[in-house]
Amino acid sequence: MKITVPATSANIGPGFDSVGVALSKYLSIEVLEAADSWEIIHDLENIPSDDRNLLIVTALKVAPNLQPHRLRMTSDIPLARGLGSSSSVIVAGIELANQLADLQLTAGEKLTIATAIEGHPDNVAPAIFGNLVVSSYVNEKVNYAVADFPKCSFVTFIPNYELKTSDSRNVLPDQLSYKEAVAASSIANVAVAGLLTGDLETAGKAIEGDLFHERFRQSLVKEFPAIKAVGEENAAYATYLSGAGPTVIVLSEQDKGKRIKAAIDRLGLDGKTYLLSVDTEGVRIERD
Repeated sequence: MKITVPATSANIGPGFDSVGVALSKYLSIEVLEAADSWEIIHDLENIPSDDRNLLIVTALKVAPNLQPHRLRMTSDIPLARGLGSSSSVIVAGIELANQLADLQLTAGEKLTIATAIEGHPDNVAPAIFGNLVVSSYVNEKVNYAVADFPKCSFVTFIPNYELKTSDSRNVLPDQLSYKEAVAASSIANVAVAGLLTGDLETAGKAIEGDLFHERFRQSLVKEFPAIKAVGEENAAYATYLSGAGPTVIVLSEQDKGKRIKAAIDRLGLDGKTYLLSVDTEGVRIERD
């Protein structure tokens, strides 16, 4: 059995802790034979290979009496880059428990469990459902809506350095004034409405107009201004920080994606640029 979970890009400008989309990088977990203790075969640096791994910690929260197995973990979702690496492992751990214990969890139940573990649904929701997911988590209750993301290119620059979410959150203010909060909320509403109606011109302006987090975080990602300039030169819809950063994503018309990627590559920045697409399936299972 093989469990596959997509990467995710959250926030998307003003959709702070609420809006996310599944993208075409993946974590895969192959379930091998039963064993006396948990063993995870992988080549990821500084990641435990036993029951201290987040995958197993999560699975055992869902089903404490699981039979241990040998597993093989592979991932091209980079750690601490703003592409949902920890969320993908949490979703995979829930699915591992769901399959091995035959829990028959619904997608909504998986989301409730994942959100309680992660603390907010913006990454775990699209990892479960695929596509674009708008969600909230208030008083320990999750609400969500799943929709298709409008057709576009996700030109994705992933720096070679990490930026931990905790560090990125430390630059955020403790509070906004009522006037600022109303303005920030109205911008977020327009961004979501634009995405849901397929109007990326309108959505893009709102994404770049975020008042919740990007104005505080962009200084942490030194590559951002140069990449945004490339986006503007090529009439992209928007340039935004993925999650807490440092990954930067340029949304553009599909026929402009390769040109924008090449222009970013010419900047010689310390990182790699990818053309990604929306994953429409979310977490899935392949059986032998």
